[in-house]
Amino acid sequence: MAAPSFTLSSDPAAGGPLRLRLAGSVVLDDGAELWRSLRGAMRAATEVDLDLAAVDRLDGGAAALLAAIASEVTDRGGRMQFAGASPDVARLLDLYDCRRGGRCEKASPVQPGLLDDVGSFAHDAAATTKAILAFVGDLVTGVVQAIRRPRTVHFGELGSLIERAGADGLPIVVLINFLVGAILGLQGAIQLHRFGGDQFLANLVGLSIVRELGPLMTAILVTGRSGAAYAAELGTMTVNEEIDGLRTLGQDPQRFLVFPRVLALLVVLPVLTVVGDLVGSLGGLAIAMTYLDQPTVVYLQSLERAVHLDDVGTGLLKSVAFAVAIGLIACQRGLATRGGAAGVGRSTTSAVVVVLFALVGLDAVFTWIFSLLDW
Repeated sequence: MAAPSFTLSSDPAAGGPLRLRLAGSVVLDDGAELWRSLRGAMRAATEVDLDLAAVDRLDGGAAALLAAIASEVTDRGGRMQFAGASPDVARLLDLYDCRRGGRCEKASPVQPGLLDDVGSFAHDAAATTKAILAFVGDLVTGVVQAIRRPRTVHFGELGSLIERAGADGLPIVVLINFLVGAILGLQGAIQLHRFGGDQFLANLVGLSIVRELGPLMTAILVTGRSGAAYAAELGTMTVNEEIDGLRTLGQDPQRFLVFPRVLALLVVLPVLTVVGDLVGSLGGLAIAMTYLDQPTVVYLQSLERAVHLDDVGTGLLKSVAFAVAIGLIACQRGLATRGGAAGVGRSTTSAVVVVLFALVGLDAVFTWIFSLLDW
């Protein structure tokens, strides 16, 4: 492969432009020599004509070098033209020519300000809320149609969905709720023991677990397992055009895919919440027995006096609302997926974040309502 070469065809002192001739195979391997030779030949010339008629090969790297040199001449108020290039060489040079669009260097990204971030967040939140409400309306319509025509609902998948969301998630629900009960019991026992209130540990742990932490922690765990799985599954089906295939076959995705998943969570989450309440209370019992040397019967009797059926019902009512929120938001985010595999990841992340925000908000609303009713 020949090295790039050029010759001067006229004297720049005669008043005409500096004419250079480039011949041979011009590739990036010779880029350093090409750069030094051309810049040395041009020196301070302001008008340069570069003849490329004898160039038989030009690659992208060398074209970028030529475009950069031409941009330098233009920046200092001069002019550099390419002449005689073959069609292929001319197209490549035109592709790398940045003089028409301004600077060759990419502009530094502009960091958005605080108001931009707040506005973008508010816009996205409003759009997400609107999409979820529209999705809920479609689901209600689908449920009405499902009641009229039960065979259009894919109930054959319901057992598998209940197993995946319930039985498969039981170990992590038991472990986390037991640890939460033990941690809460330990923190409470340390303070109660200072004031001689050991007998109130069951009240503290039992009411906190049954009313608040049991339903909320269980719902968060189900969100991380089943909610994320639903969003990923439906998102993958959407980008693979399987949802469009269902619509082509006359099936409503709301009835065929969303309704069974929401129904499965409505069955599973209250049961897991009851198990979480029981195990969390046992975590407090473990602390009472080991840290306070409290007999088991004393703790259980205090727990029986402190926790009533309406307290358990409060937690179960929350779990029903949590189940609906997890199912609807996760499925809506999955069906709204766009952009291939990366879009599936974004939808899954968005589903988990939005569901967690909704769970905390619902828990706050329910707690405020129940506190008013207690008055």
